[in-house]
Amino acid sequence: MRSFPTTLAALVAAAFLVTSALAQENAQGLYVHDPYARVMSGSGGTGAVFFMLHNHGDTDVILTGVSTEAAAMAGLHTHSESADGMMQMKVIEGGIALPAGSEHAFTRGGDHIMLMGLHAALKPGEVITLTLTFDGADPLTFDAVIDNDRAPEMEMGAGDPAATAHSHDPAAAHSP
Repeated sequence: MRSFPTTLAALVAAAFLVTSALAQENAQGLYVHDPYARVMSGSGGTGAVFFMLHNHGDTDVILTGVSTEAAAMAGLHTHSESADGMMQMKVIEGGIALPAGSEHAFTRGGDHIMLMGLHAALKPGEVITLTLTFDGADPLTFDAVIDNDRAPEMEMGAGDPAATAHSHDPAAAHSP
């Protein structure tokens, strides 16, 4: 049986998820749908943010960066297979193109927002605010709820960026 605080946190998270997808759009029609984050460790730890980004506008844009006050560093990351068949995480260079009328998934095992150096020990149900920056559009600010219990998307099947150890050595992060 769940305790009252756990049940309350789950209800708050569920209510947030329902309302968060409704009002996170900028003037150019860029829209964030279903955002959530997973975190590892406490203060100083890492996390990852997942969501669907839609371009409902009529202009092609490029997602060039992300910022948040929740972490010392936030960045666009992806997973790719190395020449020896190992999955590795690396920084996305040059941003992510988002043509007019398209969408881009930020998923576990794929492209995601990586959070490094969390400023606080974030708990399930808490909310962090992030701002996406674009070439060709205004910034888009949205909230993501901490949800460490959410099951991974079945179609991706690869690991969890928040739990994957990886190097932030510039030479390693930019390797092909």
